Amino acid sequence: MDIITLTTDFGTDDPYVAAMKGVILSINPEVTIVDICHTIKPRNIAQAAYILSTTYHYFPKGTIHIVVVDPGVGTERRAVLLITPQAFFLGPDNGVLGYIVEEAFPELEAIALTNPRFWLSPLSNTFHGRDIFAPVAAHLSLGVPSHEFGDPIPSLVTFPIPRPQLGEDGVLIGQVIHIDRFGSLITDIKREDLPRGRLFIEVCGHIIDDLSSSYDEGEELLAIIGSSERLEVSVKNGSAARFLRAKVGDEVKVGINKSSLKGR
Repeated sequence: MDIITLTTDFGTDDPYVAAMKGVILSINPEVTIVDICHTIKPRNIAQAAYILSTTYHYFPKGTIHIVVVDPGVGTERRAVLLITPQAFFLGPDNGVLGYIVEEAFPELEAIALTNPRFWLSPLSNTFHGRDIFAPVAAHLSLGVPSHEFGDPIPSLVTFPIPRPQLGEDGVLIGQVIHIDRFGSLITDIKREDLPRGRLFIEVCGHIIDDLSSSYDEGEELLAIIGSSERLEVSVKNGSAARFLRAKVGDEVKVGINKSSLKGR
């Protein structure tokens, strides 16, 4: 357990991330800290949950992941440690671990962080990333047994994970769940969800004729299976989000019959 990752909405213009790293290294100077992402949109729990879910698989078994997107900091929301066969996760109990819970269930254990012996003192009501999650992660990396941090809890707060549905005429209906920095629209439609045959993809009133195999192939607007094994909509050398004026939550339809779609 010599790797700790950080995912936050703190950005890089303020001292918050550095403070968390300082706390961790003061307790365990030998640990490796990896930044996953600090540009989560402020208070965007769903975005943080998605980003973490697409990255933690690539870390060694036993990695400790801290995720802090916490609009309820200082309230009665719990701080938790989630233990799975693959990794350890520390974060607020506000749904940010939702994808992890779904993927690991039922092989998981959740612990409420209730033992102040492993917190910084005095405890800030506005910065549990520094005062609770960072020191607990550092002590965990040194081999402190998980049960010493608090008490087991039977459940965690989650939110419905977006999944495509089969609509009329066999049309698969999904939605945009993430827009990356290139403006590509990443959907909740996975490769295994797609029907067989030539596909037509409708998004924001536009229809795309079949899948492309690279971002440089096809017409200006294209559809592709991205690195997360999900259907993406992109624009060749541009931003699909800007071109389509798209946003997270927009509907995406996939069919094998163009006449079943209504776009242009």
